Amino acid sequence: MRRRADPVHLATYVGLQHAASRTLADSFRQVADGHADEPDVHTLCHTLAAMSDAHVDRLAPVADRYGEQREDEPERLHADGLGETRSGGVGLLRDLQDLYVLASFVDITWTVLGQAAQGTRDHELLDVVTSCETDTRRQLKWLNTRIKQAAPQALIASGAVT
Repeated sequence: MRRRADPVHLATYVGLQHAASRTLADSFRQVADGHADEPDVHTLCHTLAAMSDAHVDRLAPVADRYGEQREDEPERLHADGLGETRSGGVGLLRDLQDLYVLASFVDITWTVLGQAAQGTRDHELLDVVTSCETDTRRQLKWLNTRIKQAAPQALIASGAVT
């Protein structure tokens, strides 16, 4: 016997993903503008923010169908954006790490929604998840690469004695 989907819990995760994707987009823009002296960060963070904006738009019809429950959301289940950007090389490194953590949260939430879409045989939701999950993994890959590039410059080069 197949279990029927609980729309309240699915609505919780749809709302969670909708909010987390908005937060990620805003956080990418904040890092882009806060580190405008890094041309690649400025340009690519705006591009990655646009990806997350598109995810918010793609989720809208799903949110209309399932709703977005917030009051049933467990207390620790949320995604905080960046309060402010930090300055300097270590600041950039920390801001990129914060983005990575937030993007990881978005990624695993896509995974949860994908499992629900498969379980309910909701092809529209599965299509949204598949497309957006691919974009989120691209965001994570760029962040990982940029963190690897920033780490030695921030942690070793700035502390070197000349």
